[in-house]
Amino acid sequence: MTISSLHLIKPHVKDLGGFTVKRLLPSLSHKMVGPFIFFDHMGPAVFGPGEGLDVRPHPHIGLATVTYLFEGVILHRDSLGSVQPIHPGDVNWMTAGRGIVHSERSPDEVRRVGGPLHGIQIWVALPKMHETLAPSFEHHPVSTLPVVDLPGVQLRLVAGAAFGHTAPATTFSDMFYAALEMMPGSRFTVPAEYPERAVYLVDGEADVEGSVLPAQYMAVLPAAQEFTIEAKTKARIMLLGGKSIDGDRVIWWNFVASSKDAIEKAKEDWRAQRFGAVPQETEWIPLPEAPKPPESFS
Repeated sequence: MTISSLHLIKPHVKDLGGFTVKRLLPSLSHKMVGPFIFFDHMGPAVFGPGEGLDVRPHPHIGLATVTYLFEGVILHRDSLGSVQPIHPGDVNWMTAGRGIVHSERSPDEVRRVGGPLHGIQIWVALPKMHETLAPSFEHHPVSTLPVVDLPGVQLRLVAGAAFGHTAPATTFSDMFYAALEMMPGSRFTVPAEYPERAVYLVDGEADVEGSVLPAQYMAVLPAAQEFTIEAKTKARIMLLGGKSIDGDRVIWWNFVASSKDAIEKAKEDWRAQRFGAVPQETEWIPLPEAPKPPESFS
């Protein structure tokens, strides 16, 4: 196996005023990997005193979203009344279903002194039968996530089922999402458990089947084959995959759906502010007037 056979995805880099975001999904070559339809690597960044993340209230439909942090803290608020800070390794799993609104900001105590922020945000498209279910929110501390310890390797299962474990977040499709930390010289073999899988090198140096995987690139793996990762330095890696979703998905701004009609309805509902409000928030992000890629940190 060579890197070229792994279908490398180059990041699309956006500079948000000193805060860099690298988008891997959706891409021209791969709209999705399993049910994963959005993958953003945010940071690393360091905010000065008085600065911080401010993502105003905005809506979602048809997906579940989670931000996995390596550094920093984000305060989540949503239209269900949830108020929950997320720290490194925790899982805030939000299922939008037929519609939810949320904001993501730096907590006041963090904003006063500034500090780092670094993590990965993903969206998982919901199967058709669950696209319009009631929205929900779950928080799972890092201590509740399954961990696999091997020589020089620690794997934390963030969501789904794999490697003999099941993570606590409620998911609606066959999938897995895991964070891998590897020491120099260590090896980890991912089984051919799911038909669609990908590996993302957050930082460090690593090979896949003897070929160099560039940092901040995603390698989409061939089906029905095991693959082995070898760390050349200390490395952080995200693994993801699952069964393919049941049909194509339309993605417009922060909306995901199996039909254009559902997208149009969501647009009209947001214009009319029928999604509901986020307690303690008075702002919101207006609906774009033209189709555009999904917002970062959403």
